[in-house]
Amino acid sequence: MIKREITAELVLAASEYPVVTILGPRQSGKTTLAKSTFPDHQYCSLEEPDIRNYATEDPRAFLKTYSHNVIFDEIQRVPELLSYIQTLVDEDNAKGRFILTGSQQLKLNADITQSLAGRTAILTLLPLTIAEVLSVKQLKSKDEFIYQGFFPRVYNDNLNPTRAYSNYYKTYIERDIRQLINLKNISIFEKFLKLLAGRVGQILNLNSLANDVGASSTTLREWLSILEASFIIFKLEPYFENFGKRVIKSPKVYFTDTGLLAYLLDIDSPSVVSRDPLIGNIFENLVILEILKNRLNRGLSQNIYFFRDSNGFEVDLIYKKAALLIPVEIKSSSTFHSAFSKGIKKFLTLTNKKTRGFVIYSGEFLPSSDQYEVINYTDITKIFEG
Repeated sequence: MIKREITAELVLAASEYPVVTILGPRQSGKTTLAKSTFPDHQYCSLEEPDIRNYATEDPRAFLKTYSHNVIFDEIQRVPELLSYIQTLVDEDNAKGRFILTGSQQLKLNADITQSLAGRTAILTLLPLTIAEVLSVKQLKSKDEFIYQGFFPRVYNDNLNPTRAYSNYYKTYIERDIRQLINLKNISIFEKFLKLLAGRVGQILNLNSLANDVGASSTTLREWLSILEASFIIFKLEPYFENFGKRVIKSPKVYFTDTGLLAYLLDIDSPSVVSRDPLIGNIFENLVILEILKNRLNRGLSQNIYFFRDSNGFEVDLIYKKAALLIPVEIKSSSTFHSAFSKGIKKFLTLTNKKTRGFVIYSGEFLPSSDQYEVINYTDITKIFEG
């Protein structure tokens, strides 16, 4: 079993709250994490129809069968249980009594806020980090990381990534999406998802996307919210505070796993990754996702953005640390060029703050200056140090 970096935060949360909720995409390892961290808890999967029916029809009797510490898997399947759990923890308040997992946050977040506000810690578990992968398999290049992706089963069961993500798409994405929206034509949705992959790391333009898909921008906005709620994609918002009307205010879209992104782009082996015309955007997805995982695994807010003004000047990533805005440029090249730091230098003149930025790339030469530090993509934790 792969030891997850979020474990320490999960144990701490369970020592402080009666309920801990672990959210994240399907197959990201939520169940394994919960079971391994709390081996003495009872376990109940609400995916099983007979158990789900029992919980729905007679929740009081159902909860009496789990009178001690328990893990409820996929709690979004029976959200009405949350109100009854609220009553139980108000009576008892034993720390770590309920561990809940969920893979769909569209309605679940509202239900948790309503029923368990102040009673639950909420953690988000995305697929494996680069360090977690390297603890079990020595991948040698960014192309291998991108193609193989980060779902634990790919590594635990030594699966073929193309086949694994094809099955993941058919088994989970199509099924879950159909439960949430009335899809009359699955092929249109599949076209939308592939076109979205082809625009990874670009400013989201719903009108352009709607014209290419053949659906209304209203429909696509709904589909995007469902993909985000199901942890298939995430949005990177622009940073515009203190910059007024000069900056772009539309988000960028990235995928929560590069293996799924590669599958949607018809990349079927590591050897073709770097030849893909979108390699810069794909690598950017890999790095930004790794930074996001680092934040979430420590129970911290996202605090990452991008910057682009109306003249087209752009910085790939902005990390907001207290009052400081730390610029980060991301380059897929394995050869360093001083031009990589151009955006960092310009951004620092805009903010007039004494700080340093970072250049993240796939090479090993790591120079530094007063204005920036160069790091390899496997070592992004340096951004958060000091």
